[in-house]
Amino acid sequence: MEAGVSVLAEVMQRTSQFKLNLAFVLNRLPLWFLVFALFLPRLAMVVAWFQGALTSFHLQGIIPPLFWLFLPRILVLYLIYIDQGLTLWFVIHFVVAIVVWGGGSHQMRRRRRADY
Repeated sequence: MEAGVSVLAEVMQRTSQFKLNLAFVLNRLPLWFLVFALFLPRLAMVVAWFQGALTSFHLQGIIPPLFWLFLPRILVLYLIYIDQGLTLWFVIHFVVAIVVWGGGSHQMRRRRRADY
């Protein structure tokens, strides 16, 4: 019975699907890209492309340029996930994307003459 429980525990450890690593893992994406892409994702991807930092990801076809043009934060999240998985950098970029898309909890209103 104890052998069956230990085997079951070992199998559960090996088959765990969701792993959130909170370490600062840097594999193929440079640190400057991870920080710079928080503020200007399109420009960060252009600079990384010219430096050759994105050549190992084999982004081919029409889909990556369309994502670069319309949804650059999604492409950055994809690159981070491919490079590192679900790490702290992925979570940080995901939170920034949600804040940017949500408007940063800031509502604009027009000023009228009565407001002065």
